[in-house]
Amino acid sequence: MNKRIGGPGSFMIGEEEKRELLDVIEGGYLFRYGAEDDPLFQKKVLTFEEEFARYLDIEYCVAVNSGTSALLTCLAALGIGPGDEVIVPGYTFIASISSIVLSRAIPVLAEIDESLTLDPEDIRKKITDKTKAIMPVHMLGNPCDMDAVMEVAREHDLFVIEDCCQAAGASYHGKKVGTIGHIGAFSLNMFKTFTAGDGGAVVTNDFDLYERAFGFHDQGHKPRRSGVEIGRRSLIGLDFRMNELTGAVALAQVRKMDTILTLLRSKKKKLKELLHIPENVKFRTINDPEGECATLLTLIFPNKDSADVFAQEAGTETISHSGWHVYNNMEQILGKKVPTDYPCPYECEAYGRKREYTKNMLPRTDDILERSINISIGVVDKGLGSAFGININSSDEEIAEVALKINDLLRKIP
Repeated sequence: MNKRIGGPGSFMIGEEEKRELLDVIEGGYLFRYGAEDDPLFQKKVLTFEEEFARYLDIEYCVAVNSGTSALLTCLAALGIGPGDEVIVPGYTFIASISSIVLSRAIPVLAEIDESLTLDPEDIRKKITDKTKAIMPVHMLGNPCDMDAVMEVAREHDLFVIEDCCQAAGASYHGKKVGTIGHIGAFSLNMFKTFTAGDGGAVVTNDFDLYERAFGFHDQGHKPRRSGVEIGRRSLIGLDFRMNELTGAVALAQVRKMDTILTLLRSKKKKLKELLHIPENVKFRTINDPEGECATLLTLIFPNKDSADVFAQEAGTETISHSGWHVYNNMEQILGKKVPTDYPCPYECEAYGRKREYTKNMLPRTDDILERSINISIGVVDKGLGSAFGININSSDEEIAEVALKINDLLRKIP
């Protein structure tokens, strides 16, 4: 089992990040805004926004302080609020769901398929007259079946918010995730593809959404303000700004994205080629084999018992036990534990229906997750069910050693 935890970006921190941080420290500007004519103001956040947008081939980027803030900003930019329903998978990090709740909208939990991403057919079953958006989550670095998702969205005139927090750099049919829907959210948490410890980004090709997103993340200000301004605020906003220190690390990391993805894909390929997978065990479906991040390798077993045996022997757990990534484990969502002074969107009769959230309400999702094991390639995270495997810096000898153990364990499976 790997002792160190984190995502691939955290294993790649080095001299580049140090140099960018030193620029900021020596310049003395830690706030994302500064004197435009002062050469000491390094503009790391702004430069990160510009370079990340170019990397994705998208028009606009707003850097924020977390992936959760990015999701809240996306929802606010689209005007989603009380009474609006947003379809979201039951297998995702809790922030996808809690951001909907704290926007005072209503999360509608949908099934996943064997890609471990949102099942497009179940989206259709969950649409009502109150549905306003779909939130596909590119889970574990695997892009969703976006052709099918966008087809449903167009048929029903719905917004699409891409949750790319676990899939920065992934692509689907040649387009980077986050650029396919109306707006996209990214995370720079330590467990993600690239990292600044924390942080996030919102991206879109729509200027109006960009302006609203920027305003929401910075007290209503218009994009790229440079100082204190009076009378130009576009809406009531909050403070989700990224600071220059975070921006410095984010900038160094985004310049490493292609290197990170090349290493991940190479190491996953090497590991897979060494495995002897029995006929009754399979890999999860990858919706675009050329475009996935390759942060994890997922095995799907024929039944819960065989998956449990493998997990116990490997010193890990099935995905169903991976904490707040599985709706069954989200006690605050199931228990509707909204802040006490908040009208609960699940309960308000003015919304026309009362929503209940219970364990095992998504039987197909439950079945798949009980039979699935994550093996780390680049994301080493017990909370994600990937405490066993390799990391982005693993040598060929270490990869071979892990493959040998996996093969030995597979032989023990009935």
